[in-house]
Amino acid sequence: MLPSSVFFLLILGSMVDTKTSSEKGSLFYPYGSQQGDETNPKHDDGTSEEITLSVPFTFYGKTYKTAFVNNNGVISFNEPVKQYTPDPFPLADGSPFVAPYWADVDNVLGGDIFYRQTTDPALLEAISQDITQYFPKSPFTATWALVATWDHVAYYGSTSEKGNTFQAVLTTDSKMFYIILNYWDIQWTTGAASDGDAETGLGGTPAHAGFNSGDDTNFYNIPGSQTDAIINITTTSNVKVPGRWVFRVDDFQVTGVDPPQPNNNCWL
Repeated sequence: MLPSSVFFLLILGSMVDTKTSSEKGSLFYPYGSQQGDETNPKHDDGTSEEITLSVPFTFYGKTYKTAFVNNNGVISFNEPVKQYTPDPFPLADGSPFVAPYWADVDNVLGGDIFYRQTTDPALLEAISQDITQYFPKSPFTATWALVATWDHVAYYGSTSEKGNTFQAVLTTDSKMFYIILNYWDIQWTTGAASDGDAETGLGGTPAHAGFNSGDDTNFYNIPGSQTDAIINITTTSNVKVPGRWVFRVDDFQVTGVDPPQPNNNCWL
């Protein structure tokens, strides 16, 4: 017979798993190999192959035909980004990219990075409903999306089991272009090579979330970027959904930032 303490932990674990799976499904769009996703190679500071966008994507007024899903929490246009310690925006090198969570990911130590382009009607309908809800003055019917998901990814130099799970969605109706950022479980901010603690994944130069236009002038930082507070991004939002940030990015528009909400995703 199992000791009562072990039995209690097993029951508690199954309850937590069931709850988090349901809640995660309401925040994240479907992803993974069962959805037909590509998977990035297991390589520190690695990247996807060059992705030829079936629908060119307009970002800060410029249209791009190729993109890369980079292991270190960045989706870049035209060129990959292998830099692992984030720099403040705007960047001097002129690289245009969105940074869902730019930090030193090491998927060799743990986790996977998935991505796919899709015109799946059910997914596009869900995306359309969400964006129209957030921006009711501009009804939106998505015709294409690129979904990239970092699933329980570890940090460089980790001696722990910590992992981060977040997602970025690029989408358009051919006239308006949006990016949705979803944050489910953020357990670390910094890799060891960025002066983070190997056991906790905290300290040093923390992760950066936001947008860099590539013109040395226009950019946006999600509040908390490159501070210890970025670990609380699962509680913040600009669309009243904790853990979700949504932006129109062809002609970049910033909506109001909601106050942080209690974090219901932490483990006991």
